[in-house]
Amino acid sequence: MIDIKNLTIEKAGEMLQNGEVTSVDLVSVCLSNIEEKNKDLNIFLEVFSDALEQAKKADEIIKTGKGGPLTGIPIAIKDNILISGRKVSAASKMLEDYTASYDAFVIKKLKEAGAVLIGRTNMDEFAMGSSTQTSAFGVTKNPIDPSRVPGGSSGGSAAALSAGMALSAIGTETCGSVREPAAFCGLVGLKPTYGAVSRSGIIAMGSSLDQIAPFGKNVRDAEIVFEIISGKDEMDSTSVNSIPENFSSSKKTIGIPYHLFEEGVDKEVMQNFKESVEKLKNNGYKIVDINLPYCKYSLAVYYIIMPAEVSTNLSRLDGVRYGLQKDGGNVSEVYKNSRSAGFGPETKRRIMLGTYVLSHGYYDAYYNKAWKVRHAIEMELKNVFKEVDFILTPTVPIPAFKLGEKLDDPVAMYLCDIFSAPANIGGVPAIALPSGVNSLKLPLSIQFMAPPFHEKDLFEIGKKFEEIK
Repeated sequence: MIDIKNLTIEKAGEMLQNGEVTSVDLVSVCLSNIEEKNKDLNIFLEVFSDALEQAKKADEIIKTGKGGPLTGIPIAIKDNILISGRKVSAASKMLEDYTASYDAFVIKKLKEAGAVLIGRTNMDEFAMGSSTQTSAFGVTKNPIDPSRVPGGSSGGSAAALSAGMALSAIGTETCGSVREPAAFCGLVGLKPTYGAVSRSGIIAMGSSLDQIAPFGKNVRDAEIVFEIISGKDEMDSTSVNSIPENFSSSKKTIGIPYHLFEEGVDKEVMQNFKESVEKLKNNGYKIVDINLPYCKYSLAVYYIIMPAEVSTNLSRLDGVRYGLQKDGGNVSEVYKNSRSAGFGPETKRRIMLGTYVLSHGYYDAYYNKAWKVRHAIEMELKNVFKEVDFILTPTVPIPAFKLGEKLDDPVAMYLCDIFSAPANIGGVPAIALPSGVNSLKLPLSIQFMAPPFHEKDLFEIGKKFEEIK
């Protein structure tokens, strides 16, 4: 029997190449787990009917000796990433019946690599949330403790990997939407440098913040997927031409902004963080205290810029150009009725907030000022990375919380992203790593940030941390 929950991409690839298993075997085990668990956990919105056919084709490629590291590997895809000919709803009633007309750049890359796309996973509606509880199609539960959330907005993808329903998963990040679910589900989550992975073919939320990102059971798995999906895309003007080779195994200086931990961090999270720091110290890393006075405003900046971009990006979903249509006596009523029925409460909240900060009289007071602070944060990170190689923080201030908790308190929910925001606002890469469990056996996590395009450095220190745990 294949131990799919503990099987890594790298090990599965070796087994496929050696003929110990087939892609059909791997996909069959994943489908069996989906059949057994999905009704309760609500992870997949759709399992692709041709998954086994994809696996058979992958096995044929492997037999010819032309397979790569992802050939035959079953991968779960977040429901805001376009796959030609398949539904993509962003977990919203507004797009419930929308069918993608083309493949996202990352989907093209995965298909070229011979990966098996096993299905589309649940998420917070339009990626707006930190718990996968705002989906129009029901909440997703954490496989480790089904009474708790898997994190969000990419909670379905994280849960699929954690539950043994796939060997890898793809999510999207706007502010910790891969790193937080990775932390809550005991996984590795990479937030690449903005532009390192093309955004072409994802349903836009915040265009200056969105980033497609991989989950892995370990650092090497995340690295394998990143190497496949990264690269220049002519359809995305923000994607980079090449990723600089800035790797150096001699990088040893880690900066910690302790002043950002002054309040709101769970005691066990903080204790685990301190223990992780000691392990790094004992293995030759230099730990220094750093001051990031502007970074403490990252979350506030995010919740001005992001809703403004949401308001703009979702304006096309009006029941006339795109999306659910509800009849009305005139065009204005069609807009109002369609958007009222199509969008959930959190999406409406962010559209209204974004429209407000972009309105006449408030643009300069809020949006323009937020961009000025954003540039200050970018410069602050650029300068601090002249002194240190990495920045280390907890990934999230708390472990996975109970289903239903925080839904009535949006601000408390938003604060889950307090350590995630600087990387998204600053456009730098970050990686979330499992660092232990608390007294309830819930996963805990730390995150490293690095200068732009230093993903290889993150993979290196991540692997080192895995070895010393």
